[in-house]
Amino acid sequence: MSSREKILSAIKTNQPDYQKLDVQFKFETVYDDLFNKFSEILSFVGGKAIEVKNFDEIKADIQSHYSGVTRIATTIAEFSDLADFSLNIADPHDLETLNLAIIEGDFAVAENGAIWVSEKHIPHRVLPMITQYLVIVVKKSEIVTNMHRAYERVKVDDTGFGTFISGPSKTADIEQSLVIGAHGARGLTVYVLG
Repeated sequence: MSSREKILSAIKTNQPDYQKLDVQFKFETVYDDLFNKFSEILSFVGGKAIEVKNFDEIKADIQSHYSGVTRIATTIAEFSDLADFSLNIADPHDLETLNLAIIEGDFAVAENGAIWVSEKHIPHRVLPMITQYLVIVVKKSEIVTNMHRAYERVKVDDTGFGTFISGPSKTADIEQSLVIGAHGARGLTVYVLG
C-alpha cells in the first residue's frame, strides 16, 4: 500500500458520523416602511425612487424630467409611445447610442436599494448597462426587506440571466475620486408603483 493510499484509508476510517443540521438560519429585518428604507438607501447610492399610483404618473414624470431626450427604448407596453428606438435588433452593439431605457424590475430590496432585473424583462442583457440613463418600474408590493429574502426569490433557472442594480454606475478607484457613469448608466430613477 502506497503512502497516499494509507492516508486516504485512515481518513475514510476516521470519518465522523453524518449529522443532519436541523437549524435553518433566517435573518429577519424589520423596517417600519419598506418604500422609505428603499428610497433612503437608493438615494444614498446616487439613485432616485419615486412612489407613483399608476403608469400615467410615471409617463408624466418621464416626459417632464427627460424632455428633449431622444433615442429612448422601453420594454413596457404602457410607454411604447415614448420610445423612438427599437429594441428589435440582432446586434447588442447597436444599443451604444441609447440615451434612456425604461424597463421593469422583478422586485426590489429595501436594505441596499437594489432591484433584481431578469432576462424576462429585457431582450438584451447589456440594455441596463449601456444606456445613458435608466428607468426601472417595480411594484411596491414587490419590495423585500433584505438580501436573504431576495435570494429566496431569485430563479435564474427560469430566466437564464438576472442582475441586481443599485444606483447609477460609479467608481472611486482612481485617486479616490468618485466618477458617476464610469461603466454603466449615469442616472437611475426607480418608479415604485403602489
